[in-house]
Amino acid sequence: MYKILLSGMPAVGIDFGTTNSSVALALPDGSVRLIEFPAGTATNRSSRSILYLQRQTHSAHRPVAVWSGPEAIEHYLATDHFDDDVEGRLIQSLKSYLAARTFNGTEIFGRHYRVEDLVAKILEDLRQRASAALGFEVRRAVAGRPVTFVGADSEADNVFAEQRLLASFQQAGFTDVRFVMEPIAAAQSYAGDASPGDIVLVGDFGGGTTDFSLLRMGGAGEQHTVLASTGVGIAGDAFDARIVRYLVSPARGSDSLARSRDKVLPALPAGVYRNLERWHTLSFLRTRQVTELLRTTEMRALEPEKIRALRSVVEHDLGYRLHQAVQRVKLELSARTETEFVLEEDVVRLRAPVTRTRFEEWIAPELRRMQTKLDDVLAAAKLLPGQVDQVFLTGGTSLVPAVRQVFTSRFGEDRVHSGEAFTSVAHGLALMAAQEVWEMA
Repeated sequence: MYKILLSGMPAVGIDFGTTNSSVALALPDGSVRLIEFPAGTATNRSSRSILYLQRQTHSAHRPVAVWSGPEAIEHYLATDHFDDDVEGRLIQSLKSYLAARTFNGTEIFGRHYRVEDLVAKILEDLRQRASAALGFEVRRAVAGRPVTFVGADSEADNVFAEQRLLASFQQAGFTDVRFVMEPIAAAQSYAGDASPGDIVLVGDFGGGTTDFSLLRMGGAGEQHTVLASTGVGIAGDAFDARIVRYLVSPARGSDSLARSRDKVLPALPAGVYRNLERWHTLSFLRTRQVTELLRTTEMRALEPEKIRALRSVVEHDLGYRLHQAVQRVKLELSARTETEFVLEEDVVRLRAPVTRTRFEEWIAPELRRMQTKLDDVLAAAKLLPGQVDQVFLTGGTSLVPAVRQVFTSRFGEDRVHSGEAFTSVAHGLALMAAQEVWEMA
């Protein structure tokens, strides 16, 4: 058991997510204020967890500029990626690196950046934006963490990842940080819609992780009892990877062949396409070694136009535009039974029809792993589906119909509810930050 003790200046709730992040503060009247982030001419209550680094290649000192969130996207989209005088690097899904002991960082423009350095930049910008919006210097936070980090194979890996995340918060200027499991924070957000004594299953579906917690809800002034929690390092990014694998990569040469002396072999190593599938490894393709590999392979390939298209994606830093095209397909298939994948840039054009049925076939392995973890959390709590009073789903991936179907088929449509997909966790973290003491088994 551990305690979170809060005193002095208010603590904010921070949900640093794989894809999106949000910040919230519980006010004295019991309401919660979510920090607004610019989104063109409007605002959003979440910010993309993304970095963009840029330098002028022919400048004498070549200083590096770094932006996060909306500013990163703005500068990335405003950059002419065909201009040899400008060099940029877009980095997404940094949270997915935290449990990777063998990955300490990456070299960008000749400088080594630790994972903690890159995450800290995002967190520092979140802290500064929150400070400006709230009118006081934010130094204290209750922060969410997944039950199981991406890539964690043991509890020791989870501890390692949390320590890395804590170091990033401290580097970002936070002096008092406490972590809470994200699905438990989501349950706190949902608590007002549940009755004392209810058994509530919370499913938190993010970009990198899927987490489940079973709780018995307490009454007014009482604590909720955590009955069991579990998680798995798959979620929205894994679904995106399937779209890239089956829809994008074949048009970029994943099944192509190339001449090698007197033989015909696969044009490129499978690792190139694995990096293309994962948003946090896509930037690994922007190296001189890969660029040269793509150039020489194009000359030997039986389908050189496909390798040329892949080379254009890499050399012109089109990863974010690819990501947006994949996200659009996933979102549209949540509302319709078929749509069209569209990626049209000056150097790359791809249009392909896709149905919800095909998409659900592609993500079937991930759905099975989610169902296994759902079985595990019920078994750990020694509960049958009929003993669960309510199910609360949150996170962007919870909007995928096949994911929701996993729960409605087992618990019934009337017991399955959804919250704000991208802010429920931050909302709950803020409520917990407002309490003097939160105890959790």
